Amino acid sequence: MQMQVEEIAGGITKINLDGDLDAKGSAEIDVTFAAVTAAREKVVVDLSRVGFLASIGIRTLLSAAKIMGRRSGRLVLTGANADVAKVLSISGVEQVLAIHPGLDEALAALA
Repeated sequence: MQMQVEEIAGGITKINLDGDLDAKGSAEIDVTFAAVTAAREKVVVDLSRVGFLASIGIRTLLSAAKIMGRRSGRLVLTGANADVAKVLSISGVEQVLAIHPGLDEALAALA
């Protein structure tokens, strides 16, 4: 799992994930992902290059969102392919985190 962080106008941080967000992938990014999200107020996580999402990967996303929420921060997801979107839906993540089909919608939600 690869993770790239970029700053976008309006104080928004975009985290691009690339690979499988399974046990191995989550272990590779957990510490860095938590540190980056804990230090930001508005984060959009781009899942367009995530091929597989396991429950441990969902935990990574939800843990970061929960910590951000305690500080009135927001984390939203975007770009999930059909398989990843199905996992997010089945697991009920969409009831806790905003999931947007495209980056423009995700950025508008954080503006």
